[in-house]
Amino acid sequence: MKINVKAPAKINLSLDALYKRKDNYHELEMVMTTIDLADRLQLVLLEKDCIKLDVKAHFIPDDKRNLVYQAAALLKERFQIKQGVAISLDKSIPVAAGLAGGSSDAAAALKGLNQLWDLNLSLEELADLGAELGSDIPFCLYGGTALATGRGEIIEPLPMMPNCWIVLAKPSISVSTPGVYRDLKVSEVTHPNTKGMVQAIQEGSFEGICDNIGNVLETVTLVKHPEVKRIKEKMLEFGADTALMSGSGPTVFALVKQYSRAKRVYNGLRGFCEEVYLVRPWQEQR
Repeated sequence: MKINVKAPAKINLSLDALYKRKDNYHELEMVMTTIDLADRLQLVLLEKDCIKLDVKAHFIPDDKRNLVYQAAALLKERFQIKQGVAISLDKSIPVAAGLAGGSSDAAAALKGLNQLWDLNLSLEELADLGAELGSDIPFCLYGGTALATGRGEIIEPLPMMPNCWIVLAKPSISVSTPGVYRDLKVSEVTHPNTKGMVQAIQEGSFEGICDNIGNVLETVTLVKHPEVKRIKEKMLEFGADTALMSGSGPTVFALVKQYSRAKRVYNGLRGFCEEVYLVRPWQEQR
């Protein structure tokens, strides 16, 4: 038996950290949406009790350090699965980019293995399991557009984002997410209007989304890495309706209503950045 699953990337339309919790995580309010840039997984049932992972990309581990492997191991242990699986992972999402590539891969693995091993788990049950591995995995399981709270694991689905074009640009630097949160001064930042963003999405208002976009982590990453700030400024200069860093960075995205302007932003950025993508919101239904 063979199953193919897509693992789409996400962007943060709004990311707010409210306060530091007793468990040392931040209490978050995030509005996220999946986009049409996806990794692909192929899962093949094995009679032998083992997990084989083949990653078609450099610098990505194919062992217990990989979230896909961890997802398979968690299901095997929790449900006493004696069958095995061979997973092939074809990467298209940039690595360590603030786009939840690893989390989306793990979510896709959980969905595929649920089918492959006949576990019949609900989406809610899969999300609870995914939260044990990473805070972004529950959102990646639901997909679409959603409000995520808590550590990011409490998901409230929202209507699909209005149609537009999205330009992504990732500079060739790495950003440490724990380091960004560690340096964040919650009491000193301007907090985005999460309620306004949720309302804009519920009303299908592209202009409302642009008006309420915001990410408190920019206050750290844009200062530490001026090239990220420069990309954001260039996007606006080239004609983006709005631009924002996704997650802890370093990827920046532009939202653009018209294709001709999106193409201009895309072409302009290719002079500054090796990794530039022109995509749309993910339109696959839940």
